[in-house]
Amino acid sequence: MNIIVNGRHLEITPALKSYSEEKIGRFSKYISNITEAVVTLSVEKYRHKAEVLLKVNGVMIQAESVTGEVYSSIDEVVEKLEKQVMKHKEKLHDYRKGEKRSAPAVSAETAEKGRIIKHKRFDMKPMAADEAVDQMELLDKDFFVFANQVSGDVNVVYRRKDGNYGLIEPMK
Repeated sequence: MNIIVNGRHLEITPALKSYSEEKIGRFSKYISNITEAVVTLSVEKYRHKAEVLLKVNGVMIQAESVTGEVYSSIDEVVEKLEKQVMKHKEKLHDYRKGEKRSAPAVSAETAEKGRIIKHKRFDMKPMAADEAVDQMELLDKDFFVFANQVSGDVNVVYRRKDGNYGLIEPMK
C-alpha cells in the first residue's frame, strides 16, 4: 500500500509522518488490496483536521476528523475508517448468493452558493442502483452519480430526509 501524507498550513515532521503511516498501515490487515492511502493534515487557527482517502479496487473510502490536536484527529479519523472498512468488507461478500461483488469508485462535484468551487473528474463504471447506494454510504455523502447498469444512462441516488433513498433517472 502506498501511503501519501500531505500537510496544509502544517509542516509534516518525521514523527507525524511515521505516526500517520503506522495508523493507516493497520488497514492492510483488514483489506489486502488497498492500493493507495492519501492522508491530508491541515491546521486552521486551533482546529486540526485529518482527512484520509483509501483506494480499494476502484472503491474510494474516505473520512475526516477535526479536533484540537493533530494526533487526536488522526486517531479519530482512523476509528471512523475502521467502521467504514468493516462495513465495506461485509458488503463485498453477498451472503444470500455466496458470491463476491465489487463496486467502483465515484466522486461528486460540489457547489457552494452558486459558484463552482471544486471540480472533479471520475470514471463512471456501470452499476446497479443498490450498489450505488452502498458506494454513497461508504463515501458518507448525501447523493451519488453513477451510470446505470441496465439503461446505460447517468442516474443519481440520494438520501431522503425520512431515511430512505431516491433515484433520479433521465426521461427519454
